[in-house]
Amino acid sequence: MKYRRFTPDFKRSIVEQLLSETAGPTELCRRYNISSGQLYTWKGQYAHGKLDPDPSKEAELAARVRELERLLGKLTLENEFLKKAVKNILKQTEKKESSLPKIVPLSQAFKGGAN
Repeated sequence: MKYRRFTPDFKRSIVEQLLSETAGPTELCRRYNISSGQLYTWKGQYAHGKLDPDPSKEAELAARVRELERLLGKLTLENEFLKKAVKNILKQTEKKESSLPKIVPLSQAFKGGAN
């Protein structure tokens, strides 16, 4: 089975017809023999600037902001996790140190002499 391929110009023209309300979605789907799901997928792509011949600077910047926000969230979670891990390790070492007997250096333990 061979799939049909539509050019971005064709998709853009259909979505622009839909948005300008010169034709309804049902009429467009019948006229061009496409499904309504496909039409609304193209409409979403059009809204995100994916059907433009050259993507707008705003769409590129918005995508970059989304990527940076995602990265910021990830790094924040990692930072919180590492802070908790260090805190737990410090607590464990304090408990181990407090349960062990105190060791006195040899120089202090044997003061005095044969005199």
